[in-house]
Amino acid sequence: MPISERVSLLGSGVFARNDHRKLAYAPAPPDETLGLIDLSLGSTDLPPPPVAVDAMARALAEPASAAYCLHGATRPFREAAAAWVERRFGVEVDPDREVLLLIGSQEGTAHLPLAVLNPGDPALLLDPGYPSHLGGLHLASATPVLLPLEAEHGWRPAFERLPASAWDTLKLMVLGFPHNPTATTGEQAWLDAAVARALDHDVVLLHDNPYVDLALEGTAPALLRHSDWRRCGIELFSLSKSWCLGGYRLAFAVGAEPLITALRQLKGIIDFNQSLALQAGAIAALERAPQWPAQLREVYRQRRDRLSLALEAAGWTVPRPSMALYLWLPLPAAARQRGWSSESVCAELLTATGVCLTPGVGFGPGGEGWLRLALVHPVERLEEAATRMGRWLASL
Repeated sequence: MPISERVSLLGSGVFARNDHRKLAYAPAPPDETLGLIDLSLGSTDLPPPPVAVDAMARALAEPASAAYCLHGATRPFREAAAAWVERRFGVEVDPDREVLLLIGSQEGTAHLPLAVLNPGDPALLLDPGYPSHLGGLHLASATPVLLPLEAEHGWRPAFERLPASAWDTLKLMVLGFPHNPTATTGEQAWLDAAVARALDHDVVLLHDNPYVDLALEGTAPALLRHSDWRRCGIELFSLSKSWCLGGYRLAFAVGAEPLITALRQLKGIIDFNQSLALQAGAIAALERAPQWPAQLREVYRQRRDRLSLALEAAGWTVPRPSMALYLWLPLPAAARQRGWSSESVCAELLTATGVCLTPGVGFGPGGEGWLRLALVHPVERLEEAATRMGRWLASL
C-alpha cells in the first residue's frame, strides 16, 4: 500500500526504538532479579500539585468537560497563562491574540512548521536537538539546516557559522534553552543573538521552552525577555516538566499575533483542544501552585549530585549539568574502543543490566557519542542503576 515519503523521513523515532527494546528485555541467568530501570524518558516520578488534580477531578463531573472544546472555550486557560507570563517575565500579553492552548509543547513544535513553511523551505535546527523539532520539518516537507552544538564550546549555538547567504534563505529557526538533551541552561545572550538574526533576515524564531523553571545553575533564557519578541517569534511553555503533568498534555504558545493566528487556524482543522477538566487543572497549577517548580529543582539537584558521584566512582565521566532532569553522558572509553555507537551501547547496557538510557544519536548526528539519562526515580533507585552500570563498565 502507498506510504508517503515524509513517513519514511520520520523513521521509527528513538523513543519507539527504545520502547521495542524495553518490551523485549528479559534478565538472563544468573540475574533474573534485575528488573527494568527505565531512565530513557523525561517522564517524572514526582507528583503534580494536589490542587491541579483536585481541580480536574471536580471539573470531570461537569457535562461540559465531556464536550468538544473549541478555541473560544479556552479563554479562561489563556487568561491564566497570560497572567502567569506577566508574573514570570513582567510582560503583558493579550490572551486573545497572543496566547494559544497546545496539546503539549511537542504538538506546537510539530505543527508550527506546517503553519509558516512551504515545501522545500530551509529551517535551522540545533544538532543535537529534540526529535519533534526535526519531525515537524519533515511533516512540512521543509529542508532542515543543522547547526552543530559542541561540548568544547559549552553547547553554545555558533550562529556565525552560517554565512549571510544561508541566513537570507532561512524561513524558520527552532531553538530550545534550557536545552534537551544536553541539559545546558544556556544564556539569554544566545537568545538575544537569535532575535537579532531573525530580525535582520526575516526569519521566524520558534523557542521551545518547557524547562524554563528547571535551571539548576544560571537563569533560564526566554524569548519573552527580549523586547522585540513580537516582531519575529513564538515561545512554547509546558506544564509537563515544571508541574509534573506530562501525561495530561497541557502547554501553551505565546507569540506574535500573525504566528498565533496561523497556528490557531491550522489547529482548527486538526484538534478540538484538551478537555475543560484538564484545563481546570492547568489553571489551578499556574495560579495556585507557583512554588511547585522550586520544590522540584531541589529534588533534581540531589539526584543529579548523588548519581553523578556514584557514576564517577564507577569510572564513568559525568559532566555536571546546569539543568534539571537529565545527565548527558559521553560514551565510556571502553565502548568507543570497541567501535560501539550510542545505539549499540544502549542496547548492550539494557541487555546486560536492565538499565535503559536514550542513545544520543536519536537527537541528531551531533548526539552520537553521548547518552541521555533521565533522573526520574528516587535516589536509591538511581544509585542502584549506577551500581549496575559500573559493573557493566568494569566487565568491558
